Amino acid sequence: MAEWSGFYPCTCIAVDAQAYGSNNDRRQSEIQHDLPRLLSRAAGGTGLDRSRWQIQRKGDEELAVHPMDGTEPRLVDDFIRHLVSELHEYNGLRAPAARMRLRAAIHHGPVELADNGFAGATVVTTARLLSSRHLYDALKANDGADLALLLSDDVYRSTVAGGHTTLSAMDFRRVTVQEKEYEAPAWLRVPGRNVHGPGPGGPGADQPQTPVGDGLDGGSRVRNDYRGERINVNNFAAPVDLRGGVVGFGSTGG
Repeated sequence: MAEWSGFYPCTCIAVDAQAYGSNNDRRQSEIQHDLPRLLSRAAGGTGLDRSRWQIQRKGDEELAVHPMDGTEPRLVDDFIRHLVSELHEYNGLRAPAARMRLRAAIHHGPVELADNGFAGATVVTTARLLSSRHLYDALKANDGADLALLLSDDVYRSTVAGGHTTLSAMDFRRVTVQEKEYEAPAWLRVPGRNVHGPGPGGPGADQPQTPVGDGLDGGSRVRNDYRGERINVNNFAAPVDLRGGVVGFGSTGG
């Protein structure tokens, strides 16, 4: 494991199994056995070394902390993608009542290795994000989803908004987290689901507010309208990268 002294800039990722307490003893034991293995396989598929992370386990919950080393975009993007894939495979072999569904939160900031775990406001903030009702509401509204994620505003802006992942602003919904003494914006994602429809964000959810140019009039917000005179018609005969583009389909007859 990586060791450091004093407060050091770190990334924190916390996960918690949904509805753990409603399971019987044998199922709870199985979850505690399987959860760290799913996380390790997801990290391995991403090329991240979990042996270098400081990990604090608590039954159905895990908090992992590691010094910031440039891998944060991969954690936000690739690790979550691999984890969703691992959960999909795992749950596909089980009855609906035996599925493992996870809430996850990622934040960064100064952390100290203390005598009984971790110290610092960064760890507290991560815990508040993980406890947010927005994650519970998102899983309730998306019964087929295996994971719901909250990024702190700092993490979102330094990775997704900064263009360092394959994710876009439309993959997230801005929400306000209010837990105990903590109140701050965060960014909700339910992989494979549209978080901008009714329900996933729950009451009090906000609309996306990250500046995203629409290419039409220099505006700074996502636009849902279009202008016919600005449409270009193209014929493609080879693979095309259309990420960030808007595509329409029609016949040659109009």
